[in-house]
Amino acid sequence: MTLRVAIVGSGPAGIYTAEALLKQSAGPVEVDVLERLPTPYGLVRYGVAPDHTSIKSIAGYLRRVLESPGVRFLGGVELGRDVTVEELLGCYDAVVYCTGAMVDRRLGVPGEDLPGSVAATDFVNWYCGHPDVPPDRFALDAEDVVVIGVGNVAVDVVRIMAKTAAELRETDVPEEVLERLAASRVRRLHMVGRRGAEHAKFTLKELRELGELGGADVLTFPEEVKVDDLAALSRQVRGNVDVLQGWASRVPAGRPRRLEVRFWLRPVEVLGDSRVEGVRFERTRLEDGRVVGTGEFETIPAGMVMRSVGYQSVALPGVPFDTASMTVPNVAGKVTDRQYVAGWLKRGPTGVIGTNKSDGAETARTLLAEVKPGVAGGRIDDLLRARGVRPVTYEDWLAIEAAESGLAESLKRGERVKLVGRPAMLDALRRGRPAPERTP
Repeated sequence: MTLRVAIVGSGPAGIYTAEALLKQSAGPVEVDVLERLPTPYGLVRYGVAPDHTSIKSIAGYLRRVLESPGVRFLGGVELGRDVTVEELLGCYDAVVYCTGAMVDRRLGVPGEDLPGSVAATDFVNWYCGHPDVPPDRFALDAEDVVVIGVGNVAVDVVRIMAKTAAELRETDVPEEVLERLAASRVRRLHMVGRRGAEHAKFTLKELRELGELGGADVLTFPEEVKVDDLAALSRQVRGNVDVLQGWASRVPAGRPRRLEVRFWLRPVEVLGDSRVEGVRFERTRLEDGRVVGTGEFETIPAGMVMRSVGYQSVALPGVPFDTASMTVPNVAGKVTDRQYVAGWLKRGPTGVIGTNKSDGAETARTLLAEVKPGVAGGRIDDLLRARGVRPVTYEDWLAIEAAESGLAESLKRGERVKLVGRPAMLDALRRGRPAPERTP
């Protein structure tokens, strides 16, 4: 008999898990990959910066998995809206949850909800053309922007804001977003971390790339990037510190934009009456390995503040969830009988895209050792049809891709320009679908 598995989520975790199931199983396997959006690939499509084309090429690998015999893509199907956990368990021998970490962590300071205070996740979704974020979400009418966080996501958002629209023209940034980037009034960017330069979570490649921006002076402050014992640091961290210390001796060249990378400052309040006017920070230091305040304060004026202090998962309807770790409790990927989890929802938002491959392989091993085929007798196709839900198939997704390539050609912009919003995508796939047969 054939083992039938549903995977909820079509990002790297979900697709790598599908691949592992196909490779590890001794018998035949059918995998349906369910996705609430009309498009696959998760953070590869909606999280990787548009100017990082080498990382986005991972989509080519994921594509080959979705094109494997025995794998189906069912887009536009949402757990809790179109189908329940109980119904999935009635249609499949096992279910694997791979929905990632979709929302940002909050700062927990006064003023955080003022207009102009936003999440980096929303900004990333905006410039990546995520259907949940409209193209008019950001106006970029503030001259001063503070980004709180010193990880790769923070680097991405400041780099995108610091670049010119011309530099992004050959990427897949939606045309509506590119127009807003071209009209941006941002002139001064401040990227701020509460610990020191040696604690920042940058990768060296991305950090160096930031320092090579042609349209922005990138600077640090000597006293903030000082490190007492460089020899005690790892090679990666030493590389980061070397770069940051090198920026401290730079003389501004008068470029159109200026980026200051700051350390040892923690936000205590977002300032403003009707909207953001600045951020008040307290100078910090380490005490017994903990960050403590020094009682010295500094205010950075800003018309926009963006928090980039990490992602977290959200609970799925009918699925166990630990609000302390913000993950689904599991043992080697097993949640409970016939239910499994992989990716950030399983372990938290750690690692790189490739980490999900070994993670998914572990979950697949656990599942295959326990689940026997033939447990469920229902069919998801019948259930969705009865509810009037027509999933977006893989062939439909190819029609959306073709429409994006055609848009790029008409605009004379690179290989692809993302369509914005579900209506545009659904219109593209309707035009790509064959007309229904007429009965005589």
